[in-house]
Amino acid sequence: MGADYFLARSLSRVVLVSLLLVTGAATGRALRGISHSGWRYESCDVSLGSWVVDPGYPLYGAESCPFIENEFDCLGHGRPDHDYLRYRWQPSGCNLSRFNGWDFLDRMRGKKLMFVGDSLGLNQWQSLTCMIHAAVPAAKYVLTRVGDLSVFRFPEYNAEFSFSRNALLVDIVSTPTGRALKLDSILSAKFWQGADVLIFDSWHWWLHTGRKQPWDYIIDGGKIYKDLDRMVAYEKALHTWANWVEAAVDPQKTIIFFQGISPDHSNGTYWGKPPGTSCIGETKPILFSTYPGGLHPAEVVLQKVLSEMKKPVRLLPVTTLSQLRKDGHPSLYGYGGHRAPDCSHWCLPGVPDTWNVLLYDAII
Repeated sequence: MGADYFLARSLSRVVLVSLLLVTGAATGRALRGISHSGWRYESCDVSLGSWVVDPGYPLYGAESCPFIENEFDCLGHGRPDHDYLRYRWQPSGCNLSRFNGWDFLDRMRGKKLMFVGDSLGLNQWQSLTCMIHAAVPAAKYVLTRVGDLSVFRFPEYNAEFSFSRNALLVDIVSTPTGRALKLDSILSAKFWQGADVLIFDSWHWWLHTGRKQPWDYIIDGGKIYKDLDRMVAYEKALHTWANWVEAAVDPQKTIIFFQGISPDHSNGTYWGKPPGTSCIGETKPILFSTYPGGLHPAEVVLQKVLSEMKKPVRLLPVTTLSQLRKDGHPSLYGYGGHRAPDCSHWCLPGVPDTWNVLLYDAII
């Protein structure tokens, strides 16, 4: 790895430390059972560490979660190796709290937690519902899906865990000339009001082109573009989202997280494999503490935007630890409406369970 890599990583650490100092400064009336301040990540960079085998993993069995989506159910689709289930993330400078599903559910009595984003947010939402259901299997639950909103409720606790699909966060509107991506509009945010905890994510859909691109042209500040540099468009959209947070969110009532960039593993050269290889056939994590492929550029943009905000938004630092898990994807053992290898989403049980361990550790 060259000097440019280490310089980029050092600059990213400076941005991350600045971000954590900003987010950790928030104080206010805490929701019962959920901490708003004193975030422990100020003193421990949980993105630095390694994956270790833990006999207590996985945190639940696939058979104990009957509502796992097809594309995440790797065991159900015949994945023969099981070692990927047994890894726990161990930060270098501290220990994470052990996930306690009953405690988490009890803290969420009378509250609403919502994931907003793309299918990686869906991946994490479904992981969390599996983790909680496995901890309290006797508790009745209600799962409803209407349009882009999926809601998982525990009536006895009056607790709601939902997922709102909004891959780009900003608006796409239909016009006589096609679908317009409006980088400066976020009217869909009205659906996020009233949640006690919000977890956002967005990145993968910004890379789509051709038939998979969900817009025909872009509008920003009254100007119309056929296309823009995707990283530039992503940053503009994040600023629109950040402006909504600054104007509309009361940090004494709502805690906001942003999921770090979830990496894919479609290029095996990043971990020393020949060109043309991917996550297919991978059964072990990368054994380094840093990813040989370097920093994810979208993560640097995300950290920059969050560090400039006045209201507290907590970054869930999932990127580096997930980059090391080339073995954690469905690969040939997922099914999301197609049979193509999947090196973007994650098997459940699997890596998103650790994202939720970070979430649990942060809010208690």
